[in-house]
Amino acid sequence: MPATERARELALTAAQAAADKKAEDIVILDVADQLVITDAFLVASAPNERQVLSIVDAIEERLLELPEKAKPVRREGERGGRWVLLDYVDIVVHVQHTEEREFYALDRLWKDCPAIEFVDRDLPASA
Repeated sequence: MPATERARELALTAAQAAADKKAEDIVILDVADQLVITDAFLVASAPNERQVLSIVDAIEERLLELPEKAKPVRREGERGGRWVLLDYVDIVVHVQHTEEREFYALDRLWKDCPAIEFVDRDLPASA
């Protein structure tokens, strides 16, 4: 069973918040068929700790603005700012420093899961 509409809404909203803060390589994976604990992973990266934390803050703020406000049930890794995890039950957000992203390669680990398409609304439409 694919990710729920709620999970898709949260993931796409969080992805846009990350994109607005210049997150790099934003990927949303539908892990609903592989995991029972969540429906989707959002993975994004940034080149420095300050930007990682800025992206995380933007995601939290944007998800609180939704009509059905979403607050993370767990937030981990904030102190180091190299890999912050936000657990929203329906989705789990991973914002990683670029080096951690390359080393842990979550994208490759979950490569068998389908991606949920995300297009940054601020990018110019391709001709």
